[in-house]
This record gives sequence, C-alpha cells and structure tokens, in this order.
Amino acid sequence: MNFVYRLLLIIFTIFAAYWPSQAQAVSTAAAKGSETAKAGFKNENDIAAKFVNWKSDEDAKSWLRTMAYDPLDVTNVTTSKPSGEKTDVRVLVTTPKGTVTHGISIKLVSSGNGFNQIDKRWLRQYAAAWKMPPEIVAALRFYLGEDPPNKPSRDPKRMYINEFDNEIQTKIIDFFAANKEMIVSDLIEGDGRDSAKWFLVAWKNADKPKWTLRSTTETIRFFSEGNVEITRAGNLKIGRITMQRKGGDGGRETAKMLQFKLNPTQLFAAK
Repeated sequence: MNFVYRLLLIIFTIFAAYWPSQAQAVSTAAAKGSETAKAGFKNENDIAAKFVNWKSDEDAKSWLRTMAYDPLDVTNVTTSKPSGEKTDVRVLVTTPKGTVTHGISIKLVSSGNGFNQIDKRWLRQYAAAWKMPPEIVAALRFYLGEDPPNKPSRDPKRMYINEFDNEIQTKIIDFFAANKEMIVSDLIEGDGRDSAKWFLVAWKNADKPKWTLRSTTETIRFFSEGNVEITRAGNLKIGRITMQRKGGDGGRETAKMLQFKLNPTQLFAAK
C-alpha cells in the first residue's frame, strides 16, 4: 500500500510541475497569435507570408478572389522579392491550368495624411524615357538646382516652377497633361519583367488593420484623375500625384533628383 501511495504521489508531483509550464506555453502562443493579428501588416514579408498561407488566411483568400482566382482551385502559392523594380512581392499562383506570376506593388501606411514616394530618378532619365522637349528639360534643371537661377528667386540655389515665365509654365503644364497617362503608368506600374500589375495598400493600424487591392490599371486611372497644375509652393500636381525636388540628403547631389509622391490611402475611397 505504501508503494502504491508513493508511486501516486510521485506521478502527481511530476504532473503538477509539468502542467503549469504547458498551460503557460499555450497561453503564450495564444497571446502571440493575438498580438500578431492586432499588429496588422508590419512589412512586405508579412504580405508574402499571408499569400503562402492562403489555405488558412482569410485576407489571402480575398486577395486571390480579387485576382480572379477561386481559392479552392489554387494548388500552390509561392513568393519572391525582386529588387529595384515596381514589384515589391512577386506571387506565383498555381492552379490545374498552370502557374501565373503576379507582380504586386505594396504600400504600407500608418496615417491617412501621409505621402509615399512612388518614384525617384535623375532628370536625364525621365527626359529620355518620356521624350521631354529640350526647353522643358532646361526649365526643370533650374527647378532642381542642376543649373543656378538665371533671375532672382526665393532660393539662391534653385527656382520654383511658379517663378518661370508664363510661357514656360504653360509649356510644362501642357507637356505633362498631354502625356499624363503614359507618365502615371510609368510611375506606378513600370515596365519589363518586374512591372507591377497589382497595387496593394495595407494600413498598419494596431486596432483595425485593413487593406485594398487594385489592379494597376485601376490605380493609374484613379491617380491620374484631376488637372495638371502648378501648386502654390511652386511644384507640379499631376492629377493626385505631386512632383517635386527631392531635397534633403545633407545637400548632396542626390538632393537634386526628381521625385513623385502620392497618398496611398486615397485608394480606399476609389470607386
């Protein structure tokens, strides 16, 4: 009897020591899962991981439906990350019909008022790609500070577009208006192997993470809407996109690059 009692006591002692640690592990895992869900989208890797886990991830299932797939027909999803192009995550979707690659441009936002840089290059690169007339290039060199001002300006190192003669201001507006669709397409979709065919905006909100996925065709049309006009600050507005001198960089040459910005959260309201 003493032997049986001692044996039961030993078993109870081991179980009592083991159970709290297991309960704590389960609790920790649950808490971590809850924390991850609340955190929303931290970075592009989170988006890629959700696609790979499409079988159990409701967001990924919705994305696949938007991309014209029935999740039940999908047999595999893999991802990769190219570099230096418009595509942030390359998604390969396999169905019985074969494998199709989709380039997705991802914009992670945490504020409804923030602007996101969508493109930045040297003026000469834009001039070649968009076939800018020489007089437009010459004016933008003053705007970027590649050439010093040729008349009084509020910045001794550069000029603003609203400081140019009315004739050149009109020519700048006319050029960007006439080529707006081509320019916005280049800024958002790009071209070549890693051009983006989808535009995903993910709101990094701890309480209510949300997203919107649109084709780049829809995205280009939306951000193209509106006039081409010179802003009060002397920059250029192309529909919903702002063109400006990059600036910053401690005054290095890269501050003279041309950049284009937009507010990705506006896409949530697009029809």
